[in-house]
Amino acid sequence: MAKIKVENLYKIFGKNPKTAIDFMGKGWSREDLLKKKKLSVAVKKVSFEVSEGEIIVIMGLSGSGKSTIIRCLNRLIKPTSGKVFIDGIDVTTLSDNELRKLRMNSFGMVFQKFGLFPHRTVVQNVEYGLEVQGVDRADRRAKALETLDLVGLVGWENSYPEQLSGGMQQRVGLARALAVDPDILLMDEAFSALDPLIRREMQDELLALQSRLNKTIVFITHDLDEALKLGDKIVILKDGEIVQQGPPEEILTQPANDYVAKFIGDVDVTKVLTAQSVMVKAAVVIYPKDGPKTALRKMKELGITSMMVVNKDRQLQGMVTLLDASRLASEQDKSLDSILKAAATIPLDTGINELFGREDFPLAVIDDDNRLQGLIVRGALLAALADRPNP
Repeated sequence: MAKIKVENLYKIFGKNPKTAIDFMGKGWSREDLLKKKKLSVAVKKVSFEVSEGEIIVIMGLSGSGKSTIIRCLNRLIKPTSGKVFIDGIDVTTLSDNELRKLRMNSFGMVFQKFGLFPHRTVVQNVEYGLEVQGVDRADRRAKALETLDLVGLVGWENSYPEQLSGGMQQRVGLARALAVDPDILLMDEAFSALDPLIRREMQDELLALQSRLNKTIVFITHDLDEALKLGDKIVILKDGEIVQQGPPEEILTQPANDYVAKFIGDVDVTKVLTAQSVMVKAAVVIYPKDGPKTALRKMKELGITSMMVVNKDRQLQGMVTLLDASRLASEQDKSLDSILKAAATIPLDTGINELFGREDFPLAVIDDDNRLQGLIVRGALLAALADRPNP
């Protein structure tokens, strides 16, 4: 079951908003509805799912419906139509009391404007959500201090917001959201107000925290580089509708339409694409039981000068070259042990920008269990870039 599931979500502002859905069914455009009926369509038939522990990034230009969607998730904005499920519970059907409990226990929110209380110290700001929950003073102070340690603000607990930099204030906002131990973090343009360097630091900090806490995060941004860095999945909006959703590499390599292609046109793909996206499948390999003549025959058939050696579980053992296999075969040696060489290896998630300038091809792409997944051969990087759709 998905942690968050959104089904056919609409949000229309104005009088009798549900009539807009009927008009759209008859072919009325967003512009027609605003001009003729004074109805503003903010979100239109949006559906997506978020798995537990996943970071989903919702992005688009100003006015595309990003912030409206995130506020529909915890019903700060009531949807006009559609369903929002949190752990299988339809938020749109909850009473005010049930909704209040859900917000307090399941959600943490971090905003672009930090929203800190200027008259409260850092630790008092972080305690606020726990205070609202009725947690006793000693326990909430301990939890607040523990959370400040998580975000790197030990020693600043008795300072006031005005004494902190923008990045530090945002860390306090993040700590305040984390202190209540929510299952879901909603982050609305959380880093947009920060200077570029501080923004990158906060992105790195969020990823580091996520590796430890494994929260489900819905992150709103208009910055594609930020989306590509943070997102396990990206949802791209245009005029309140989803135009494409999927993993970052899929968005980059398979844009759904011209709008998405133009949207991603300025992205440096070498900083985003990974070895997994450009590797070629190692369809033929050598096993330790194979002798040099078998290795020699396989390489000659494929027209290659080296080949990877794997065990029965496809775990990489090394590589042999055509020259060594030929020499060994002429010596009537039946074992590959004497010519087995270490292969240059890289993990699946290695960025391709790290591969330019290397000379030790072919590179064996391996998973966490040292199983061979594919090969990076000369020319594969340039071919991958050449195949990228033009905006």
